[in-house]
Formats: sequence, C-alpha cells, structure tokens
Amino acid sequence: MSAGNGTVTAAPTPLAAASDPAEQNDRAKALTPAPFAEAVASLGAAVVRPEVQIESMRAPTRLAPWAHAVGADVRGSDGEELATGRLVLLYDPDGAEAWDGEFRLVAFASAEMDPAIGADPLLPQVGWSWLIEALQSRGADFLAAGGTVTQTTSTRFGDLHGPRTTVALELRGSWTARTSELRPHLLAFVDLLSAAAGIPPEGVSVLAAR
Repeated sequence: MSAGNGTVTAAPTPLAAASDPAEQNDRAKALTPAPFAEAVASLGAAVVRPEVQIESMRAPTRLAPWAHAVGADVRGSDGEELATGRLVLLYDPDGAEAWDGEFRLVAFASAEMDPAIGADPLLPQVGWSWLIEALQSRGADFLAAGGTVTQTTSTRFGDLHGPRTTVALELRGSWTARTSELRPHLLAFVDLLSAAAGIPPEGVSVLAAR
C-alpha cells in the first residue's frame, strides 16, 4: 500500500504558493515531521495474512495536525466479506495531554457474528479482550487504551432475503503508541478483525469434519 495516500498535513499555506503539483509534493515531504513519516512507513511495511486486504484511505482532518488512515477487509475463500475496519494514525508533535503521548491510534472494527455466539451477553467483553490480547501478543508498545464494544441483534420480517436473525459486533477503540514503530499495532488490529471474522490464527488449520 502507498504510504503517501491519506496523509494530512497541517501546513497548507506554504504549499499554496507552489503552482506545480510536483513542487507541492516535494514541499509536503519536506514539511512532514520525521517521526510521523517513520510511523506511516512502518504501517506500509507491515505484511498481513492473505485473507486480509489493506489499503490507504482518506484520513480525518480535524483530529490532529497530522493523520494517516488505512482500511482493512477480511474475506473468506469465496470472496465474502467477513469483517471490515479502519485504523487511523493521529500525530501531534506537541503531545496531546489526553493521549499521554504524540501518537494515537483510533480503530473501528465491524463483523457479523454467528447467532449462537452473538447471543452471548459476554460478547462485548470478549471483543475488547481480542484487541488487548492481540496488542500484547504482538508486542505493541501501548498505553491508555479505551473504547466501546456494541452488540446488536437484527430480525428480518417479510420477503427480505438472508438469515432471519443476525448479530453484529462493532468495536471502537483508541490507544497511544509509545514509539513510531507501528507494525505490531497494525498486525494486532488485523488479529482483532480475524478473530471477529471467525478465522483461525495464522499457522492454525481447521480440520474438516468427516
């Protein structure tokens, strides 16, 4: 994926003076803080499992002076989307007090669950544990994690096609990264999506029932 797409700079005025797009791009690179550039590059260097598709997307412009975003989709062998999410990197070189650091990662994950699992009242706690355990197992250096997990049940009526009852899990969370090395954070986010999608961890095969 391209590390440049989705990057938002906080200094549009000097760039406006350059009419040549190539010159604007050169100036943007020169103005980009080195720690932020390193963080974006580390996200782009992450190698994820083949079931997951990662692509850069437009980042929010008002949450921090610098931002970068990626989207992630987990697909089954038939191409069906099993889980989807996005991970946003926020960077404030002055350090945001609420973050307790310079880098903040904001995550959103959504997946449709098996009704047998989705009916479990402990599903929100389990969903949050998927994120924290994934960060820990990947060795991500983080602090101040917080968020919400929403469990919703929908029932179809009439002639609408599809399962009569579906259960969806949505997780919104954020945490502070202590360093600009963000590959473990992205891999942990992919692990979260994979768990929500119901696919086994990397290197684990599911035996077919006889």
